[in-house]
Amino acid sequence: MQSEAKNYSKLKNDSVRLVQMTDPHLFADPESQLLGVNTAQSFNAVLDTFIASNYQADLLLATGDISQDYSPDSYQQFADYVTKLDLPCHYLPGNHDDPRLMNLHMQGDHMFGHQRIIIGEWQILMLDSTVRGKPGGFMAQDQFELIDSAIKSEPNKHTLLVMHHNPVLVKCKWLDQHCMSNGDAFLEQVGQYPQVKGILWGHVHQAYDSEYQGAHGIVSLMATPSTCIQFKPKSPYFALDGLQPGYRLLELGSDGSIQTQVYRVAGDRFSPDNEASGY
Repeated sequence: MQSEAKNYSKLKNDSVRLVQMTDPHLFADPESQLLGVNTAQSFNAVLDTFIASNYQADLLLATGDISQDYSPDSYQQFADYVTKLDLPCHYLPGNHDDPRLMNLHMQGDHMFGHQRIIIGEWQILMLDSTVRGKPGGFMAQDQFELIDSAIKSEPNKHTLLVMHHNPVLVKCKWLDQHCMSNGDAFLEQVGQYPQVKGILWGHVHQAYDSEYQGAHGIVSLMATPSTCIQFKPKSPYFALDGLQPGYRLLELGSDGSIQTQVYRVAGDRFSPDNEASGY
């Protein structure tokens, strides 16, 4: 990932409009399935659903677990698939990703690995919460330093923090074992910055919307469904949900407000196999 800032000087709208897609779990073989769902087909169905909405987004944020099999082809396929959106795509790694292969093979004029994005009245920080070889996350000191230096360099910009792992428990006992292990400390520290208005992540394969009371106001907390399989909310054990793949839209107002909504593929085309294994 790149530490220098990516600047966007022009907006399509008065506010910053984002689409987040996360956890596609792609394979080198586009016919491969994860727990009964063809992940290439489900990802493309999500892309097509977004295209059909005619939403005028400025950026696509891809928040990790791009690959399921760590293959170069899975990353290149992701880059190829998203070209149909005709949007800049900013990405970060998840626990299923190999960051080196990701940076080598997620290539194209529309693909960016910058950790800092400056657009309109906002600064978006793409943070790395991964721990090599472990499913759970941890926010390392260098990421805290990045947040501090980025906010100090753009103190008049509202800030959205984006990562893969959940910094708060989502009340799925089995899944919360793999959260960001220093999430409480992370929230306490970033909650000291008045610029931080929202925190966005993937990993949990379900929608989640809540708030954190920071030192200077409310911080929005948001997680987004996977573009493939869904995990059943508030389940103490591993369980799949029958809800369809989805994505999240965010509208970041120049006043620091965040309007957001989750959308899903229509119908019931993508049904997981509850007897399957392999996640």
